[in-house]
Amino acid sequence: MDWSITMNRTRMEHARMHAKHKGHEAMHAEMVLILIVTLVVAQLVLVQWKQRHPKSYNLVTLFQMWVVPLYFTTKLHWWRFLTTWFIFSVITAYISFRATRKPLACTTPRLVYKWFLLLYKISYATGIVGYTVVMFTLFGINLIFRIKPEDAMDFGVSLLFYGLYYGVLGRDFAEMCADFMASTIGYYSASGMPTKHLSDNICAVCGQPILVDVSEEGIIENTYRLSCNHVFHEFCIRGWCIVGKKQMCPYCKEKVDLKRMFSNPWERPHVMYGQLLDWLRYLVAWQPVIIGFVQGINYVLGLE
Repeated sequence: MDWSITMNRTRMEHARMHAKHKGHEAMHAEMVLILIVTLVVAQLVLVQWKQRHPKSYNLVTLFQMWVVPLYFTTKLHWWRFLTTWFIFSVITAYISFRATRKPLACTTPRLVYKWFLLLYKISYATGIVGYTVVMFTLFGINLIFRIKPEDAMDFGVSLLFYGLYYGVLGRDFAEMCADFMASTIGYYSASGMPTKHLSDNICAVCGQPILVDVSEEGIIENTYRLSCNHVFHEFCIRGWCIVGKKQMCPYCKEKVDLKRMFSNPWERPHVMYGQLLDWLRYLVAWQPVIIGFVQGINYVLGLE
């Protein structure tokens, strides 16, 4: 008798569950369709925005790159990330403040490029170490050192996240500072001819004299000549191209041959890494916003 009552109760609960979830297959299909359409439309809008108004697009993307991870990590109480984010923000805010001053101090360009180049190298090394740890964990090498797979994977993924995030954010701030400094000096303008005439012994990136000839070996730094015959401090033009993401001459806008500039095979991965960071910017800055927008649509339409 008890068994019969239990079976009847189970059948009734099963029937209620089916009644409750009836039609959910169509609802899930509708939600997937909304997601796909929103992703396609958002991608088209972002591409058009970037092409028509690149300055506003870059500023909004930079702001989201800076704020969106802060929201999630604060919510999850990731204090280690919040500490590094605060240190990065304070130093970068000071560097950016120096880069936007008029008149520009003669020591500011070197200070800016040194900081962002250092940040770039640290993020690059951190990302490589994180990726290596993840791969070693997948192959079980962590067991040799008696490290739990979950601990090793968490460590590797965390390093990979730090490297990619600060790599993207640092390059965006560096590009903004590079534009400000070059336009302040007057040898570079985003949409027109330079506002000053470039002398043969002046670097168009930092505006300081070039003391070492192209054919000479410098003690601290060498001089580099582009294919357009304009010369720069080697440190400045490398910072302009790698850190500032500029692939054109700061003075005449002729395209820079990066393969010729970085003939050393050990330097080419840095260029490839910079391209990887550009691809990841969409995932970090805009993907959470798009997903939130999709969830808002589903909520308005009553989809669960």
